[in-house]
Amino acid sequence: MIDTSARFAFTAEHEMFRDAVRKVFEKDLIPHLETFETEGICSRAFWKSCGDAGMLCPTIAPEYGGLGLDFGYNAVVAEELGYAGSSAGITLQSDITAEYIASYGSEEQKRKYLPGMVSGDIISAIAMTEPSTGSDLQGIKATARRDGDHYVINGSKTYITNGQNADVIIVVAKTNPEAAGKGISLILVDADTPGFARGRNLDKIGQHSADTSELFFQDVRVPVSNCLGTENQGFGYLMSQLPQERLSIAVTAQACAQRAFDEAVAFTRERKAFGQQISQCQNTKFSLADLKAQLQVGWAHLDWAITRHVKGELTTAEASAAKLWHTELQGRVCDAALQLHGGAGYMNEYMIARLWRDARVTRIFGGTSEIMKEVISRSI
Repeated sequence: MIDTSARFAFTAEHEMFRDAVRKVFEKDLIPHLETFETEGICSRAFWKSCGDAGMLCPTIAPEYGGLGLDFGYNAVVAEELGYAGSSAGITLQSDITAEYIASYGSEEQKRKYLPGMVSGDIISAIAMTEPSTGSDLQGIKATARRDGDHYVINGSKTYITNGQNADVIIVVAKTNPEAAGKGISLILVDADTPGFARGRNLDKIGQHSADTSELFFQDVRVPVSNCLGTENQGFGYLMSQLPQERLSIAVTAQACAQRAFDEAVAFTRERKAFGQQISQCQNTKFSLADLKAQLQVGWAHLDWAITRHVKGELTTAEASAAKLWHTELQGRVCDAALQLHGGAGYMNEYMIARLWRDARVTRIFGGTSEIMKEVISRSI
């Protein structure tokens, strides 16, 4: 359990919400974790349970079914999900896709999608990455050609979280291919639209319960009114949402790192070697002490970043620094915690194995560590 007694980013109301989140996860997530991992996808029943409990998209305004709360409530869900050892895509919906629709959507779009996203009846995804394009979004090849009052979308996307479950996808496509970043638009595509197809649920190293897919668009016709915001302004919209997306990843990374540390403490207290608990060996004590110090710094920094973001003050460079530091911390802590498990740490029956393999991708998605350094360097 995450110790929040010394935290300063949250109020008593946040902590009451946290208790409710823990109860939902205890009932509807923890008993099904292995099933979700094996099947490579979280059940829609789990999404619905989260929606019923008010855990999805808590920042969305009440007129669209939400609670109108601050990002701190999103952070509570992300922390508890990460600490539970789950890679379910609910934070992508709450922290990323819902914010695009709420910030740039028309009134019709908001009323069509947001209430269902809050309730868990609608699952969303955002399709950016392509087989030949990762961090450089200006290089995407998917196009949305104007044909009267419709767009005709062609292209393919990959590594798309919630790809198998998604009912609606925010597609990043070029509406003006000659204009590079100035010709990118965000277009809403319903999953039942003719010409849209899902590919494989991709076989990943980790994060198995997050359905991650290939998506294909062949002459997919959607009304021009499905454009999110203004045509050709999509790249700017993507850049403006980066602080929250990267902070969300940092929040989860810190919680996962804490769980890995707690698993190592519990394991080394249970196991004996050379006539004493492993936890009493000097190397173990020093290793755990070092990790605890790093985690202490991490939680303090995370609270600082959450507080700044709630105030609307967190910059892109600061959020990128948070994403860089906390995901790198996650990697270090998970690796060290696995080492302290010895051979048991390499066995999938132990939680540390899942935490370790799930951690690797966080230094890649949402912008690689190298890209984060590039972004930070521009602010110097």
